[in-house]
Amino acid sequence: MNHKLLEIVACPMCQGRLEYDKGNERLICHFDHVAYAIEQGIPVLLAERAEPIFSQEEKE
Repeated sequence: MNHKLLEIVACPMCQGRLEYDKGNERLICHFDHVAYAIEQGIPVLLAERAEPIFSQEEKE
């Protein structure tokens, strides 16, 4: 993931910073607990396509 691009993209729901998850090739918003897929090298930053993620604390 291009670091310059990562500095300017934001979560479409909260406009917060996104973190690149290299292992799963997706962008994560920790505030909204959602992940955005990266398809063919392009982030899909559509709120309706966001996938919910759960932290370890929420699973327990």
